[in-house]
Amino acid sequence: MEKPQITAYLKTYCGWSAGVRAILQKYDLPYTEKDIIQNPAFRWEMEQKSGQPLSPCVEVNGEMLADVSGDEVERFLLDKNLVGNSEKTTDVPTNSSCTDEQHAAMAAGAPLNFK
Repeated sequence: MEKPQITAYLKTYCGWSAGVRAILQKYDLPYTEKDIIQNPAFRWEMEQKSGQPLSPCVEVNGEMLADVSGDEVERFLLDKNLVGNSEKTTDVPTNSSCTDEQHAAMAAGAPLNFK
């Protein structure tokens, strides 16, 4: 099965972004990550391509999935037959925002480690 071309517009630290990363790793899919926090030009590019400001956004073979969770990315990949079913699991939630504790830590300036 040919691997799809994927560009993921993600935040450095974000529960939703971690879920998208986890799904792409679950299926061993190579992708280009564009961190919209570290590089504002990537945020602008994402907004131009998706037509809206919310992230994550994932472009798969030229089709933009705007404001998606890892679960939504996985469903898209399966529905389009771009991946087959996998028995692998992820070590982070794939459909969740950051916890209140993570938001508090970020507000306090603490670095977070997402797997």
